[in-house]
Amino acid sequence: MSYAIQWVRSLIYMASVYLAIAVVGLVLFPWAVFSRKGARVGCMSVCRYVRWAAPWMIGLKTEVRGTPPDYECIVAAKHQSFLDVFMVFSALPAGKFIMKRILMYAPVVGQYGLRIGCIPVDRGKRGAAIKQMVAAVARGEATAGQLIIYPQGTRIAPGVKAPYKVGPAVLYEQLKQPCVPVAANVGLFWPKRGIYRKQGTAVVEFLEPIPPGLPRAEFLALLEERIETASDRLNAEAGFVAQP
Repeated sequence: MSYAIQWVRSLIYMASVYLAIAVVGLVLFPWAVFSRKGARVGCMSVCRYVRWAAPWMIGLKTEVRGTPPDYECIVAAKHQSFLDVFMVFSALPAGKFIMKRILMYAPVVGQYGLRIGCIPVDRGKRGAAIKQMVAAVARGEATAGQLIIYPQGTRIAPGVKAPYKVGPAVLYEQLKQPCVPVAANVGLFWPKRGIYRKQGTAVVEFLEPIPPGLPRAEFLALLEERIETASDRLNAEAGFVAQP
């Protein structure tokens, strides 16, 4: 299929995704305001639409491998594009994020985030964000569930090396919860920027949990080794060859 046709299909698909977000967000908003279940149903509905429409609209299948956790834990995920956000969240029964405090005031989006248990923290203050998260858990303000974090802090393209931040290790150390690493190859098909989406099978894989109690440095090294090794394997499986 030509690039131009696939680009147009991608444009139509992305327009439908944003439309779905708007429609679901507004229709279920009254329920979401008064019910955590309503907010989660809304978020899950959008995630499911994204995954359901992708195969027949742009030829992109999505696959979740491994065993998503159903217990309280930290989920440290490889972050390559917004597609892995939809896939990881849709696989978890009670996923939540640390979100920028400014999003609290965004119409609809902020209310959904708060209702599903996301923790608002000050933008650009990573150390303060960790302290706020730990304090919220200690006060019992954080709802139980799976806290999704991105150990590299931002979206990283396949084959690009970027350091792992200390934040996840601090959370792991202080929350005393197991950490479930998640590998991905989704950036090969759904890039960080742009409209074009490639055909293929995007995969996220839940890996073996890391039990609580490891020293900070040992935990961080193990986390990076597991995520990067598995992500490289998924990339190679999809035919990606990293540049030396």
